[in-house]
Amino acid sequence: MPESTHASLEGQIEQWRGYLLRRQSIHAVDVVELEDHLREQVATLEEAGLDTDEAFLVAVKRMGDLDALSREFAREHSERLWKQLVAVPGESGERPGRARIETFVAFGLAVLAALLLKAPLVFGLDFDEDASFFVRNASLFVLPLLTGYFAWKRRLAIATLRWLAVAFVAAGVLANLYPFTPEGSTEVLTVLHLPIALWLGVGIAYAGGRWGEVAGRMDFIRFSGELFIYYVLIALGGGLFAGFTALTFQAIGVDVERFLGEWLVPCGAIGAVLVASWLVEAKQSVIENMAPVLTRLFTPLFALLLVIFLGTMLVAGRGVGIEREVLIAFDLLLVMVLALLLYSASARDPHQAPGASDVVQVVLVVSALLANAVALWAIGARIGEFGFSPNRVAALGENVILLVNLTWSAVLYTRFLRGRGSFAALERWQTAYLPVYAAWATLVVIVFPPLFRYI
Repeated sequence: MPESTHASLEGQIEQWRGYLLRRQSIHAVDVVELEDHLREQVATLEEAGLDTDEAFLVAVKRMGDLDALSREFAREHSERLWKQLVAVPGESGERPGRARIETFVAFGLAVLAALLLKAPLVFGLDFDEDASFFVRNASLFVLPLLTGYFAWKRRLAIATLRWLAVAFVAAGVLANLYPFTPEGSTEVLTVLHLPIALWLGVGIAYAGGRWGEVAGRMDFIRFSGELFIYYVLIALGGGLFAGFTALTFQAIGVDVERFLGEWLVPCGAIGAVLVASWLVEAKQSVIENMAPVLTRLFTPLFALLLVIFLGTMLVAGRGVGIEREVLIAFDLLLVMVLALLLYSASARDPHQAPGASDVVQVVLVVSALLANAVALWAIGARIGEFGFSPNRVAALGENVILLVNLTWSAVLYTRFLRGRGSFAALERWQTAYLPVYAAWATLVVIVFPPLFRYI
């Protein structure tokens, strides 16, 4: 570390230490312990590519999760973090070499993903006539590249890289060699479940050797949520750009609809996954502030929705419709509830005492648990009436998996509210359960097609 940078860091830590020592509620010995932890956080963030000043401010933000006084300090100086977010590299003191390389790598991989998407056209395939091929392989065009990006960034072990490569190659072979019935149920299930199975590989690469730790898996959950936020924002901007492009050229009588439909939109959609991932990494933890806002906004809304739904169902004496579209929509609702639970857990300070937001979370989980039981009953009724099919068995398995997760989550959260358990236990359960979803998705991709004769 350059001498000037070291002096700047020491000056900021001195200011932070003095701020804590001025508070009568914290002892000097505690400040020393917090300072050691702060220095470790700064070193870790610097290794991840942040410059010293930004690493210090992000570390103080994270220390706020451990101590309310440090959190207050972070709030008072948060405007400096915002200035670094919008400043150019030369002004913020960012190490331009490493950051520039990562930028080129990320955008280069985004271009490569777009080229891979278009490569099958060279061999005579067509977007319209061979749509099933492109949809079936969509995740294979981008997720191996995203995994490679994190493997390079985290310097993943060679042995882990080999296993990940084998998994992706096997996925590509199965997805393209199985003799699916065109637009059949098993092909649709493969399209839906293959990205879920492969996302576990992305998580292992992202954790960089920390997948076995709760913190490593929780960081991946946080990254997944932030990636979704960035991707939606990019998609909205891309949609506006495509619309204005069409209107602009239409004004001079030029039809660019084919270019938009065959090049700009599909290539942009697949490349944006890499770009959004780079953005999350480039401004690591800055966007984390959105997590509490989003979860606190939508958790009460979804909890209210489920409570009203269950109450209406009891008053009206009606069950869930057994039509396939209704059950799919219902399962998507339960998945959204689970996503809110996961993301709220990743954004919450595990040392904070239970509060009103935790009560709302328990209401949400219990309501989702009851709704899941209703959905299971409806699926069982559909199987009893029409027999087994790939879609019904897949829905049954997914709802059973959700039922187990929600049941134990409700138990752990209730214990936490009653002071008989820790929030860390809920975090461990949620992060340890992640491979279950990937295992089920893998089972659906590998076993279901031959089991149901590829229909």
